[in-house]
Amino acid sequence: MKSKVAVLRTRPETVLDDYRHLCALAGLREALDPGATTILKDNISWHLMYPSSNTTPWQLEGTILALHDAGFHDLVDVHNKTVVTIADLGDRYNKFGPVLEKYGIPKKYNFRDEDMRWVEIKPKAQMAVLHKIFPHGIYIPDFFIGKNIVHLPTVKTHSYTVTTGAMKNAFGGLLNVNRHYTHTWIHDTLVDLLAIQREIHTGIFATMDGTTAGSGPGPRTLIPHQKDVILASADQVAIDAVAAQMMGFDPMKIEYIAHATERGLGQGNPREIEIVGMPEVAEERWNFKVGVNLGTGTGRLLWHSPLKVFQKLFFHTPLVNIFIFASEYYHDHFWYPLYGKPVVERWKRESPWGQLFEQYPG
Repeated sequence: MKSKVAVLRTRPETVLDDYRHLCALAGLREALDPGATTILKDNISWHLMYPSSNTTPWQLEGTILALHDAGFHDLVDVHNKTVVTIADLGDRYNKFGPVLEKYGIPKKYNFRDEDMRWVEIKPKAQMAVLHKIFPHGIYIPDFFIGKNIVHLPTVKTHSYTVTTGAMKNAFGGLLNVNRHYTHTWIHDTLVDLLAIQREIHTGIFATMDGTTAGSGPGPRTLIPHQKDVILASADQVAIDAVAAQMMGFDPMKIEYIAHATERGLGQGNPREIEIVGMPEVAEERWNFKVGVNLGTGTGRLLWHSPLKVFQKLFFHTPLVNIFIFASEYYHDHFWYPLYGKPVVERWKRESPWGQLFEQYPG
């Protein structure tokens, strides 16, 4: 039986209803356990608002409505933090808070002890790299165990993984702030995490927002493109593969998609994926390119060039704070004011999606 991915063309006036229809087409009800709590795992690649970088408020709201339609009302939104992303600011600047308050959905944080604890897990699946990267044990948040999860990524490129989507969205939720230890082996890390997800979750689903999609040096300093597309699937590999192909890449040449397919964790071969909804939209090819900026270019050197032999010195010692400060300063205090903010203001003024964003409170 082929994996199924739902794809629709949408517009601001109908996007909430379109998300509800999208999720029904993709089999949301069948993918999740009706007796379990469902985690909404939003994507905050950058706490600053930037088009195509983060979960959109209409994606969050439309997915909530689709879950309600399917009988799922026990919902919890989970934020994570990284060494360079502030979860509370991301929630505020991207207008998640008012949406969650509207539907009475609580927020939890995977880095707050009062919300969840980190517990060691011994996966049944053979790990490719995580057991080597974390020889003292693989730890995940206890709150994730025994619950459904719905991932909310966007359609965008990534300087380290070519594209990023549903599989990469688990990276922030399941790994702690030392997740940067994995960057040299990022593709197999994502595959290991998918194997863990299939063991701990009662159901997995994803919606992906491509209303404004991002090309270039992702996941933050992107070039936004209006594409008016939304996707959904219960197969995390398949939805990433379809999005990658629409962006113009061969999904089976992207390591994390190919390796996950080889391990039987999902289907990345487009010939084995059924497109429902608007199959003609999935035939588009956008010719996106992967780029680098100063921050991601430095990361590539330190994680993927011969300089990676120094990564324990740079990233497993207090020296890491130099790189954290440099990345934060470059992205938040140099690139965003100089290049990003004009893009955001033009998007809010000229794009129908930017205008919809402005209609959300917050």
